[in-house]
Amino acid sequence: MTRRARRNHTPAFKAKVALAALKGEKTLTKLAQVFDVHPNQITAWKAQLLEGAAGLFGAEGSNIPPPVDLKVLHAKIGELALENDFLEGALIKAGMLSAKR
Repeated sequence: MTRRARRNHTPAFKAKVALAALKGEKTLTKLAQVFDVHPNQITAWKAQLLEGAAGLFGAEGSNIPPPVDLKVLHAKIGELALENDFLEGALIKAGMLSAKR
């Protein structure tokens, strides 16, 4: 018996197989034949889907970034602009930067 090369399945394929298993319309054996994967793998993907499903609706699984405080960002921009102006003036006085920009 020859060994088959290791295959990497896409997340979309895994989700498709796991959802088919959740529907329960076909047995694991039938699904394994249709999708050409081992029944144990289908069971594992189904378990991963069930574990991760709750995170889709909760705060812990959301990919929404936290709100940004614009006042802090504007203050930082002003601080950096002031530093740049100061350093530009110092470099011009030292002759290391031309006044024409």
